[in-house]
Amino acid sequence: MALERTCVILKPDCLKRGLVGEVISRIEKKGCKITEAKTLRLNEDILREHYAHVAHLPVFPSLLSYMTSGPVLAMIVEGENAVKGIRILMGATKFEDGAAGTIRGDYAFSTTENLIHGSDSPENAEIEIKRFFG
Repeated sequence: MALERTCVILKPDCLKRGLVGEVISRIEKKGCKITEAKTLRLNEDILREHYAHVAHLPVFPSLLSYMTSGPVLAMIVEGENAVKGIRILMGATKFEDGAAGTIRGDYAFSTTENLIHGSDSPENAEIEIKRFFG
């Protein structure tokens, strides 16, 4: 098994709904360690960079509005196979596909407002860590 770092972002709805403690508890129970965390207010420039793969789609304006609607909690999470482990813990992006026992399956009620972001590969994790933590 490989010790990895990943970038996890608790989105505005997670903070607004008071689910930060629950989500962090699940991450820690998974065996991962939060090595750095900070609250951020994301702006359009960083979101266009972060969501470049969907910035051209009609859904992007609503995603931008949502992600700038409140603060987020960005975290560097470390653990054995952390990228895949966190992705499994998060559940499917589309909330209706989220399995019970996953963060999104248990708490999300919208595909846009789906509580949490996690890097999709070790390479992207390092890019995102640099983007949000310098």
